[in-house]
Amino acid sequence: MIKIRQEEVEPLVRYIYSISGIKVDESKTYLFETRLSPLLESCGLDSYRALVQAAKYDASQRIQNQVIDAISTNETSFFRDTGPFAALQHKILPSVIDARAGRASGLRKPTIRIWSAACSTGQEVYSIAIVLTELLGDLSAYNVKLLGTDISDAAISQASYGMYNKFEIERGLQPARLNKYFSRAAGHWRICDEIRALATFRKLNLTKPFASLGKFDIIFCRNVAIYFPPEDRKSLFERLHSALEPDGYLLIGASESLTGLTDRFVPQRHIGTIVYQPRPV
Repeated sequence: MIKIRQEEVEPLVRYIYSISGIKVDESKTYLFETRLSPLLESCGLDSYRALVQAAKYDASQRIQNQVIDAISTNETSFFRDTGPFAALQHKILPSVIDARAGRASGLRKPTIRIWSAACSTGQEVYSIAIVLTELLGDLSAYNVKLLGTDISDAAISQASYGMYNKFEIERGLQPARLNKYFSRAAGHWRICDEIRALATFRKLNLTKPFASLGKFDIIFCRNVAIYFPPEDRKSLFERLHSALEPDGYLLIGASESLTGLTDRFVPQRHIGTIVYQPRPV
């Protein structure tokens, strides 16, 4: 393992923040060494200063993307924390579906748009899709659009393919759902085509503008803003407010709160879970 020198820490922290918005504590030198040392070795570099320079001058951005992949925390599981999915099934989706069905007219199908921001390797997106399928049954009567975004190329690639190993599958997924929505493939499990077809995945840095994505009925943005400094966290949630329909819903991490951060949302408690709706502006 290549050790990081003290004078390399601050420039590396600044560089990682500039490309990802992630603010790594300068005291966590072990994190740089465990996650980035293999990248140094594969690139034939002998210092973290050399890594930053190589990434900056790599026109293909391959090294930059590898740094992001290595430093990102892709901690996720199917139906993570359970509470948000219970609220989704029993309160949020019924409310959204009723409202959108009331808007639809003639031959136009009700549209439901859901965004999983920082979706990692896709388990959250597919969990949402499974809840939708179990709640609605025949989805052909609706225009369902699920979007998953993440800053990591590697995470988006796996999410798009929908392939998971035994460890990933066993985290949060009940056997009945596994057998119903997945099939065996090369020693792994792959999401079925019907569920996969509901979702689109793309790379996105949440610290950058995303107004072009349009408006959403429901946004999941859980356990990512905790890695941002306070000013970036505030900016993110205020931009998420603009991305939500006026009667939409925002779900954040169980350990997160918008209290004292922004007044643009109204907190509500449903099925033991705090969810947020936009405050009218």
